[in-house]
Amino acid sequence: MPRVIVVGGGWAGCAAALSAKQAGTDVVLLERADSLLGAGQVGGIMRNNGRFTATEEMIAMGGGDLLKLTDDCARHANMEFPGHKHASLYDVAIMEPVVRRYLQEKEVEIWTVARATKVEVADGRIQFVELENGQRFEGDVYLDTTGTMGPQGNCRKYGNGCAMCVTRCPTFGGRVSIAGRAGVHEIKAKRVDGSLGSMSGSCKLNKDSLDESIVGELNRTGVSIIPLPKDVAAKKQKLLAIKSCQQYALAEFAENVVLLDTGHAKLMTPFYPLIELRSIPGLENARFEDPYSGGIGNSIRFLAMSPRDNHLKVDGGDNLFCGGEKAGMLVGITEAIASGTLAGHNAARYALGKELVELPRSLCVGDMIAYVNEQMQTQEGMFKKFTFSGSVYFDRMNELGLYTTDVQEIETRVADAGMMGFFTQRIT
Repeated sequence: MPRVIVVGGGWAGCAAALSAKQAGTDVVLLERADSLLGAGQVGGIMRNNGRFTATEEMIAMGGGDLLKLTDDCARHANMEFPGHKHASLYDVAIMEPVVRRYLQEKEVEIWTVARATKVEVADGRIQFVELENGQRFEGDVYLDTTGTMGPQGNCRKYGNGCAMCVTRCPTFGGRVSIAGRAGVHEIKAKRVDGSLGSMSGSCKLNKDSLDESIVGELNRTGVSIIPLPKDVAAKKQKLLAIKSCQQYALAEFAENVVLLDTGHAKLMTPFYPLIELRSIPGLENARFEDPYSGGIGNSIRFLAMSPRDNHLKVDGGDNLFCGGEKAGMLVGITEAIASGTLAGHNAARYALGKELVELPRSLCVGDMIAYVNEQMQTQEGMFKKFTFSGSVYFDRMNELGLYTTDVQEIETRVADAGMMGFFTQRIT
């Protein structure tokens, strides 16, 4: 049976591994840290705005198992916060073991504390990847889902230094790009001021360090909004431009402290000086959970994207595919799962000698994968970030009539595209 090697165990890597396994290949998933999901261990926002449509498309196509798991782990469902409707917030404390157990049940071979640092290439094809301890993994096809965050040197060069975030580079070693090691010329996103990369959009606060009234509101409704004085809000407006998550770059997030309940209190800003944070009523004892140095910064992202086609096959890598942030300026868990699922399926098709598949643009998932690829070819596009939940791409969804919360309409659209249950089909 063909063997697929997935390097990087974030949401995209987990989705790619599951998809390749469902398609009929043996799958090995390598993750440098001791836990899966990567930045998804501090994410948690699902189904908001156009992510609802994308989620239901993936479910209808048979690629929604991981998305259903996030529903199962939701602390709050169908809730609203500024600029976002019908959102769900999964519990970051339990999500990772739930996903790990599910992949194991599906017989995905998982290796953690397995940092791949070397790639052997011959005649344009990857022959094997090698861990820093010298152990080699050979496969017929490889997936790079290592993301674009960090490592420490990049956070210092393009941000405010290592904020000791969930990626834990000091403990497990920094991110290593498989595509980069294979000789692929990777791409860096830009900010409006011309600098490179983008800063992660939120921090976590320990709930026990917050006022009981705030905690009660979070537990009850999923959101707490604390107004800021006008002079403070004016300063915070500048922070919005450096966020990866531009769907939250709204005035309400500068004028207020917005907290969401994902198990911890998710603070919707890239960073917040601790002394200033503690001057806000109810936050006098606030303590950061992740990033631990969230008073000065957060992880820097979008520094290692791979040129690729709409099958998510990497340009310049004969047997290499990519998903998640490696595939472009894609922001969010839904986006990572969707791209990872297609990448894993096409990797399996490649290994089995079958024609690769491109998702139709009549579906928002297919349109986003193709549209982001087009934008990566332009100078203007490299300044943008894309997500189903807001900003540039959600506007496009509305313009094209792709956004809907009518599940029956979504299923009909998927059926009309000939894609119902597509990812559940074993390739023969």
